[in-house]
Amino acid sequence: MSSLKFTAETSSDGVVERDFTVGEIPGVLWSPAPGRDRAPLVLMGHGGGTHKKWPAMPGRARRIVAECGFHVAVIDAPGHGGRPRTETDEREIAVMKRAMAAGEPVGPIVVPYNLDIAERAVPEWRATLDALQELPEIGAGGPVGYYGLNMATAIGIPLVAAEPRITAAVFGLFWPHPLSETAKRITIPIEFALQWDDEHIDRQAGLELFEAFGSKEKTLHANVGAHKDLPRFEADSAARFFGRHLGQAA
Repeated sequence: MSSLKFTAETSSDGVVERDFTVGEIPGVLWSPAPGRDRAPLVLMGHGGGTHKKWPAMPGRARRIVAECGFHVAVIDAPGHGGRPRTETDEREIAVMKRAMAAGEPVGPIVVPYNLDIAERAVPEWRATLDALQELPEIGAGGPVGYYGLNMATAIGIPLVAAEPRITAAVFGLFWPHPLSETAKRITIPIEFALQWDDEHIDRQAGLELFEAFGSKEKTLHANVGAHKDLPRFEADSAARFFGRHLGQAA
């Protein structure tokens, strides 16, 4: 197992931000100020075409740290951020850009490509979780959540289905097929975001993925607007969701 190495550290407003690597995987960990007891951990994925420090990532992470006192970790997905792209990455990105420029549906391209990324990313996330739980401020056996929209849902569903250490998750904004079959195996509490007027993901398709989860406790948050119009208050809701489920577990 690769060990975690911190490479940089900054601190502001009571939140410590530390860059790290686990083998060749680059990541960032946001934490409460030192001196507190062990706290739960939220693993957070980024969307397609972005990276671990895309503006939405530190914004969401800092909410969770400030409001809940939890740790939040993000890693760059394969082919994203500073990570090298494979021939498959380059080819699929080019096809996707051509489809978008032509106004053609992107789902038939995005779904299989994101599932290919997920196949590579799930083992990386599990190795990262192993390494993070070696830190005394997190520890093994503590509560763990997962937060991921768009591509991070494509990664998160197979990750959560395979990883019993994750006990609560926020998903949303992705197509159902072929993730629905995997979602049926997920029984932990779920919060799910859906945009009612999503130009890429048909409303019924979004509802189908939500319905597929095997969880007895799952909540649908449907907001009016296009794919990229998810309201910022959904990040506040996610923080409260993790506070309820991971905080009680702690």
